[in-house]
Amino acid sequence: MKPPAHLRAVESDDEEAPVSLVSRVVHGIRRLIRSEDLKIGDPLPSEAAIGEQLGVSRAVVREAYRSMSALKLISVGNGRRARVSEVDPEVLALVIDHGVTTDQVSVQQILDVRRTIEMRTVGLAALRRTDREARDIVALAAAMRADFADADKVMEHDIAFHEAIARASRNPLFALIVGSFHVVTRRTWRIGWLARETDADRYENVACHEAIAAAIERGDRPRAEALMAEHFDNTVKVLLASGIN
Repeated sequence: MKPPAHLRAVESDDEEAPVSLVSRVVHGIRRLIRSEDLKIGDPLPSEAAIGEQLGVSRAVVREAYRSMSALKLISVGNGRRARVSEVDPEVLALVIDHGVTTDQVSVQQILDVRRTIEMRTVGLAALRRTDREARDIVALAAAMRADFADADKVMEHDIAFHEAIARASRNPLFALIVGSFHVVTRRTWRIGWLARETDADRYENVACHEAIAAAIERGDRPRAEALMAEHFDNTVKVLLASGIN
């Protein structure tokens, strides 16, 4: 019996290496998700059913499911059917962190991309945020000031601040991308914080976050964008002076 059309391209081939066969099964499962219009939480066919349709062993299907689970495309629980997963920024974070670690991309290049993206997210947040989101963003900026003596807490508030703005933009792709930057931020944040020579300089950084939050709350898009550009320009300047490139 022929496999369904959306899986037909994935035929068994005894001459293929197992890894290649697994990759082909993964592509077949992805086509199934598209063709069946599966959404977050929807179950996938069992390993046995996929194996029968594709003419491959359950072991191959199991490995394909494991590969997709590692990429957070599906979730696989013991004794439960595999299900379609929500996209996870940690996957993109892993790629970005690997790029920095292996010198394929620099911190400065990441900040350049972040500046472009976050000027857009802050502008959209000023237009689209709910009152609750505006209050949360203001509260995160205030928390940076309240916990000023604890650099680690300030850093976590800072990360949450930018992620909250991205969510308020109402574009889930922006939220995904900004949510993936935290790994690199945690590498460089303390360096930038300590590189500011005085507490007055550090408070100025906090004040900039407060001003951004206030602009979002007022719905002042031009001011929010200008402040975000200023924030990133200052961050790049500080990190460059610290030897991070």
